[in-house]
Amino acid sequence: MAKNTMGKTRPIDRPYEIWRAGDWEWRVLKYWQADGANTTKPYARAFCAVYSPFTGGGCDMGDTYVTDFTRYAVLVKTDYDPPKEV
Repeated sequence: MAKNTMGKTRPIDRPYEIWRAGDWEWRVLKYWQADGANTTKPYARAFCAVYSPFTGGGCDMGDTYVTDFTRYAVLVKTDYDPPKEV
């Protein structure tokens, strides 16, 4: 079984990834699945801070389905080491 290198929760100012779609921004603070494994499945989850026009300048934090942001948004920043092939 693969080790989840993105399984430790990070602070909002140091997310693993930032995804954007218009005025929406998802900051991925933790993935529940191991390094991309099953993140394309419909129920793969990530802990995110989400900024939107509806959050009044702040953000809402919580779990969201990975497909909710990967389907509509663009990856604009990453801050992690890619997994090494064994």
